[in-house]
Amino acid sequence: MRPPGACRHFPAGWSAEDVTDTAVVQAVVWRNRGGPISAEPRINDRIRVPEVRLVGPSGEQVGIVPLAKALELAQEYDLDLVEVAANARPPVCKLMDYGKFKYESAMKAREARKNQAHTVIKEMKLRPKIDPHDYETKKGHVVRFLKQGDKVKVTIMFRGREQSRPELGYRLLQRLAEDVQELGYVESNPKQDGRNMIMVLGPHKKKTEAMAEAREAQAARKAERQQQQQQQQQGRARA
Repeated sequence: MRPPGACRHFPAGWSAEDVTDTAVVQAVVWRNRGGPISAEPRINDRIRVPEVRLVGPSGEQVGIVPLAKALELAQEYDLDLVEVAANARPPVCKLMDYGKFKYESAMKAREARKNQAHTVIKEMKLRPKIDPHDYETKKGHVVRFLKQGDKVKVTIMFRGREQSRPELGYRLLQRLAEDVQELGYVESNPKQDGRNMIMVLGPHKKKTEAMAEAREAQAARKAERQQQQQQQQQGRARA
């Protein structure tokens, strides 16, 4: 029979008969019952220590005080008592508006993600005997990628007898690099990889700079549209 309070899932190699000690049974129960540990700090009556090192609302050091006194001060200031350093001895707690603190932290994290620059490697594939119109189209894509601050992996694909003419692909890659040299540079020189020849172009602009310019251009376009709408409304009003 399974001991009272024990769960059905035991560590590998154990059976119900092996679990006889009460302490072991409880350990197994709690291990299976446990879930993910909350990342939220303890606040107010969730703090379970006799005393804390208290920091005031403006960052001033109040000192070590009994928990009851810290909670009393929190009520007087109409603030929360938040545990900011749980591993300190005694734990460090601060008086703050926890709801406002969480909101501001979330907004800062959102803004940081918005401004975070991720280097992206775009890929463009060409044929050694590419048509002039197709070449201009492909080059336009490469230009756009470099303006966005992204790297571009350019691949020349050889088929059949084209594999015996690698110089065609090399000259094509050199031509492309020269055509976009104002926007990017050759980060990795052309090299043969099986049936393909690969070159990597890197942008002169950093990703963050490209993103900032894109936002400025978007704001300018928005302002121009608003101005045009105002002019149209004024024209209709005069009519």
